[in-house]
Amino acid sequence: MSKSRKLKKGRRKKLAAELTEAEWAIMKVVWEKGPCAAGTVQETLARSKDWAYSTVKTTMDRMAEKGFLEIDRIRNLQLFRSRISEVDAKRGEFRKMLKRAFDGALTPMMQFLIEHEGLSKDEASQLRKLANKTKTRKDY
Repeated sequence: MSKSRKLKKGRRKKLAAELTEAEWAIMKVVWEKGPCAAGTVQETLARSKDWAYSTVKTTMDRMAEKGFLEIDRIRNLQLFRSRISEVDAKRGEFRKMLKRAFDGALTPMMQFLIEHEGLSKDEASQLRKLANKTKTRKDY
């Protein structure tokens, strides 16, 4: 068998970013306000995080090195913009959880949600609609 794993029918391979908790907090600000300076991010997070400017700036520089952020330099000003979408970040987080908790299998995860997380009738109805919608989609 080759090293590359075949994807199950209906699953698309796309870039998935795995962010740390601190990177998530920063990315949420950048997605909302970007492009923005590290000072803007630090000020926005001041109420929820007690991070010094240097902590935010260092983290953002590292995120740029990882390819999560892009830096636009205008004279002495550095503006950070996202290089990953919120969808790709969520995809990475979801895949990490799915792999860790359910060995990458989607069906046991859904079964767990249904059996142990107490879905409301409305949520169960929404899941049925999504499942039916997926059956009729032809763009796999």
